[in-house]
Amino acid sequence: MPLTFDYPLEKLKTYQGCNPCPNDFDKFWEKNLEEMNATEPQTELVKAQFQVPGVECFHLYFTGVGGARVHAKLLQPKQNSQPHPAVLMFHGYSIDSGDWSDKLNYVAQGYTVAALDCRGQGGLSIDGGGVIGNTLHGHIIRGLEDALNGSPEKLLFCQIFLDTAQLAKIVMEMPDVDPKRVGATGASQGGALTVACAALEPRIKRAAPMYPFLSDYKRVWEMDQTKDAYLELKDYFRLFDPAHAREDSIFEKLGYIDIQFLAARIQADVLWGIGLSDTICPPSTQFAVYNKITSSKRMVMYPDFAHEWIPDFQDQIFQFMMGI
Repeated sequence: MPLTFDYPLEKLKTYQGCNPCPNDFDKFWEKNLEEMNATEPQTELVKAQFQVPGVECFHLYFTGVGGARVHAKLLQPKQNSQPHPAVLMFHGYSIDSGDWSDKLNYVAQGYTVAALDCRGQGGLSIDGGGVIGNTLHGHIIRGLEDALNGSPEKLLFCQIFLDTAQLAKIVMEMPDVDPKRVGATGASQGGALTVACAALEPRIKRAAPMYPFLSDYKRVWEMDQTKDAYLELKDYFRLFDPAHAREDSIFEKLGYIDIQFLAARIQADVLWGIGLSDTICPPSTQFAVYNKITSSKRMVMYPDFAHEWIPDFQDQIFQFMMGI
């Protein structure tokens, strides 16, 4: 297998990550979930211009933590008012929730679909801002100065993780959705948000992440892979800590938004897709998460594929979700 830049497969299967976990990690997330649950979501449905026979398409807006107005595309089957399954979709870094039409396969099977737009990225969600420091490049480091000053809840991905859980809660409370039959899926950043959603909303029944982002930041640094999606880590050190005087503290604070430490909370069945030639989200950073999942799980490995479209896997996800 072409793992010339990462650990051998046998080591990957037992690798537990090297990024430090904050001592109060669980307490931190319980507190933030309490804040989220105390937030009145103030949902609003706006009929979308895109409509097709047999489907109702809406812009769903809700108020997330910190007062941000968050958007998701919502598609519902007209002929299925009885409680039925739903699938949550999460998109890749910097883009948006995608086209309406690429979600119709699930709706055609009688599923509700909700696809989140991440705050401050390509869609219609509103980023509330209000953080100290650099906001020029990347969301991993957005709010990091606040975290170093004792307010890790200002980390943008903390807020985005909570948005995924709040979206799940809103969908599960819809009268025509069966809350025991909800799945989540996404690739890259969307894969990370799938993990976060399933961890923070343990009622998620099935989770299908594909080569997830946002894990084991120190390992990324040690591998000299702070490029592409992780370039902002190198930029941050160069701009704000050139001698790495705060390196240990920085990686510890990033631990609050490291999905490997959320993984043990997952109760969903998990189908995981990984390209073993992935240099953007290296295999070791993914195995650090996967190895901590204690629920039923299966990983499909593609030795010759990197961080790219992988043939057949979306079909596997679709069939996996049909079993909810």
